[in-house]
Amino acid sequence: MQLVSYHRESHDQLALLINGHLYNTDELHPDLPGSMGMFLNYWEDAFPLAKRAEEGVKAGRFLQNRGIPYDTVTILSPVPFPTSYRGAHAFRQHVAALGRSRNAPVAPEFDQYPVFYFGNHYSVQGPGEVQCMPDHLEKLDFALEAAVVVCKQGRNIPAALADEYIGGLMIMNGICARKLQSVEMPLNPGDVKGRDFSTALGPALITLDELEFLEIPAKTNHTGKCWNLVMKCRVNGELVSEGNLGDMDWTFAEIIERASYGANLYPGDIIGSGTVGTGCFLELNGTAKLSNPGYTEQWLQPGDTVQLEIDRLGILNNLIVRDEENWSILKQKKI
Repeated sequence: MQLVSYHRESHDQLALLINGHLYNTDELHPDLPGSMGMFLNYWEDAFPLAKRAEEGVKAGRFLQNRGIPYDTVTILSPVPFPTSYRGAHAFRQHVAALGRSRNAPVAPEFDQYPVFYFGNHYSVQGPGEVQCMPDHLEKLDFALEAAVVVCKQGRNIPAALADEYIGGLMIMNGICARKLQSVEMPLNPGDVKGRDFSTALGPALITLDELEFLEIPAKTNHTGKCWNLVMKCRVNGELVSEGNLGDMDWTFAEIIERASYGANLYPGDIIGSGTVGTGCFLELNGTAKLSNPGYTEQWLQPGDTVQLEIDRLGILNNLIVRDEENWSILKQKKI
């Protein structure tokens, strides 16, 4: 299934996306929740009901004119109000490339366990404008990632069972203000101020049954599902990054095992994959400077369009804009 959340009468509405139209879940069946938050909390009952409803729409048993054209509504993050957000570092290629640009090898701990940081789950957004303050626009970067959402509560979950806790996959743009990040990282707090203003997800949550035919084996000595899904980023229509989700060294199942060790995971928790190889300007600029020290760095600017695309997961579009209202307020306070 393709699950979409959109803005409806001042609240978030969950719908199934079928042939370019949205079908509200609570109108398809009276026992289906109308929000993603409730759907995830009652996943084991709601998922099979939603599958039958989807089959009914496709078979014509639900009035086709009840569908809402996808492009006539404001699309939100598939999970508009996540209970938490963790960002992992699952791609060795990305970590190694950053290390080469700094003349630093990959830390041996990378191969011992998957690491993650906690991000600001209140800053999650969907497609559309990314509002930026002045400091955000100093070396503003995209990050081409995928993310999963947890669909049932668990603790100390073994990797061999962890895929059962995944509700689906979605595209993620781990937007980062690199200048702010560089100021704080020497103090070793993790990703803090540089990533707290926006994390974009969407446009839909794709359930794992839709991706079974694209499953590939995990890397040697790793456990969990992987998928052969090409990932791309275009900035202002120009292709700047391309990778594959199947290149994850640590699987989402292993990240869930690590995250749930001695801690509860809850329906609605978001877990990002980390940046795919070549999946951000920080890496691309660093690699380019190795062969050309005079290379002019590229960063996102106001007015730039960022388009992330992952096979079968859709396209996530964001527009970089100045937060003019709060920018003006900030300038007045400085006078």
